[in-house]
Amino acid sequence: MTFAGLTKRDGSFIVSRTPIENFTLNDLKGKYIIGGRKGGMPEMTLEYTLKEHGINPKEDLTIDTSIAFSAMSGAFIGGTGDFVTLFEPNALQLQKQGLGYIVAYLGELGGEVPYTAYNARKSYIEKNPEIIEGFTKAIDKALKYVEKEDAETIANQIIDYFPDTAINDLITIVKEYKEGDAWKSNITINETEWKHIQDIIIEAGELSSYAPYNDLIYTKYFKNYE
Repeated sequence: MTFAGLTKRDGSFIVSRTPIENFTLNDLKGKYIIGGRKGGMPEMTLEYTLKEHGINPKEDLTIDTSIAFSAMSGAFIGGTGDFVTLFEPNALQLQKQGLGYIVAYLGELGGEVPYTAYNARKSYIEKNPEIIEGFTKAIDKALKYVEKEDAETIANQIIDYFPDTAINDLITIVKEYKEGDAWKSNITINETEWKHIQDIIIEAGELSSYAPYNDLIYTKYFKNYE
C-alpha cells in the first residue's frame, strides 16, 4: 500500500530542437517527438494532455515509443525527432550544449497526480508502526523545508548526492521544479489526485477500471499532516 507521497507531478520536460517562444501544445502538431516507453508515466501524461487540448496523439503528430528510456537523450542528439521528453539533469544538459531547448514542464501541463510515493506491504506497515510513522515524519519535514527554502539553499544541502552535477545546474533544476510546483506540501494523497493518475492510465489503455482508494492508499498517518 502507498503510505506517503512526495511529488505531485510528472517530472519530465518537453525539449525542442529549436527555440520556441510562447510554446503551446499546438506547436507539436505535425512534429515528431520521442515520448518515452509505452506505458511509462511521461508518455501516458503526454498523450492525456494532448487529448485534453484537442490534439489526437495518433493522428496529429508522431510519438516514438520505441526508444529505451536511457537512450532518449542520445537518440535526440543523434538527430531523431523534433522534440523529446526528458527528466533533469538531461534536459538542462542539452540546453547548455545548444542541442535542445526546454519549452514546457510536462508535469505542470498534466495536472496533479501522486507521482513519487512510498509503498510497503500492508503487513509490514501494521507490524512496524514506529518505522512507518518515523519515516513519514521525516518526509513531511523535508517537504516543509523544500517549500520554505529557496533553490540555492536546497541545492547546497543536497549537492553531495549529485556528484556529477555542478552546483549552479542543481540550483537551476531545483528552481525549475519549485516553480513548476512539483513537490507536495505534505505526505497526504487525496482521492482526487488518486483518480486523476488512474484517468491518465485508463486513457492510455493500461488499466481497465479504477482501483479503490482505500484498497491501495494507507491513510492512517495522513491525519497527522492534513
